[in-house]
Amino acid sequence: MLRRTKPNKPIYVVGDVHGQYAKLVTLLREAGLMDADWRWSGGNARLWFMGDFFDRGPDGVSAVDLVMRLQREAKAAGGEVNSLLGNHEILFLGAYKFGRQHSNTMFTMGWMRNGGVLSDLERIRDAHVEWLINLPAMALVEDCLLMHADAKFYTEYGDSIEAVNRNICEILHNEDWYQWEQLLEMFSERLSFFNPYEDGLGNTRRILQTYGGKQIVHGHTPIHYMEPSLKPAVIHEPLAYNYGMCLNVDGAMCLGGTGFVYQLPL
Repeated sequence: MLRRTKPNKPIYVVGDVHGQYAKLVTLLREAGLMDADWRWSGGNARLWFMGDFFDRGPDGVSAVDLVMRLQREAKAAGGEVNSLLGNHEILFLGAYKFGRQHSNTMFTMGWMRNGGVLSDLERIRDAHVEWLINLPAMALVEDCLLMHADAKFYTEYGDSIEAVNRNICEILHNEDWYQWEQLLEMFSERLSFFNPYEDGLGNTRRILQTYGGKQIVHGHTPIHYMEPSLKPAVIHEPLAYNYGMCLNVDGAMCLGGTGFVYQLPL
């Protein structure tokens, strides 16, 4: 389901894909961002993916291939396609980078426990890896602070978006498996803006004050985890909470949801 607002250089977001390549193709075509030949048709639109292309679904590599191609096509048309780094990118890359080392089989074991798909590992190429390790962890787009996880751990990596992105990128470019492990452990945090026992509203305000923006847009935590009365199959739009200061766009595509493309109000 697609919510349409202002037509002038619109911004669209897509939540966690988790290997659901076929669902992603359907969503992008229904949203008018991809044509019948699977080419970019969004003109000058800006499209952001929230991360987590891999695991728990059959075809993460094809999803990344598609997004990389659409990024090139959108740029040529005056538009933009971008993505954030999700924790499952780090899991996947850790298995790829360290998993073949006997002393670091824990990366492969952890990845498999979290829905790793062996065919993705077999099909990954250097171009995919290079693209993935350079993805930003956060972005400020208009008044929206885009971050994969509904978590406050980002402050451990810097007090500005530039610092967070730089420091996490440096980890992904090095061979220090301990730093990778720490980053993955940090990324296990969720519900930091929703849980009243952890001052979710206060955490929201502090993150926005630190990094800017008026609204946090995130994935990472499926919407039905926060609203148990909703089943994934009936979720076709984001969940707004904390007086509209937070927007969850994870439609749980890997758990039976169709997912959705959402146009951010400008």
